[in-house]
Amino acid sequence: MTTLRNSVGERIRAIRKAKGLTQQQLAELSGLDDAYVGSLERGERNFSIDTLEKIVVALNVPAQDLIMDIDDNKESMLRRNALDEYSEIINNLKATEIVIVKNILKELRRAFEH
Repeated sequence: MTTLRNSVGERIRAIRKAKGLTQQQLAELSGLDDAYVGSLERGERNFSIDTLEKIVVALNVPAQDLIMDIDDNKESMLRRNALDEYSEIINNLKATEIVIVKNILKELRRAFEH
């Protein structure tokens, strides 16, 4: 099932980036080779349950966060991808900058409610 393998790889990459990790850092945390992590992210390699567990532990996420439902609707996938991107953006911000971003998002939400 190449589609599932690609989907899991994309989620690994998105979560890794959202957490501000490089492939090498994820490899070190998971005890895997960095080239292998890259090939997983690109969907080029099959992975075992043991490998998936190492990635889940290293990323500190529930396993279901890596397994996106292939039949997810487009809106659900857009929402999940947006959250990953926002996490990546605020990952290295200072606390005061995060408060500013939150306030901007609140104002945007209010603008869409009218």
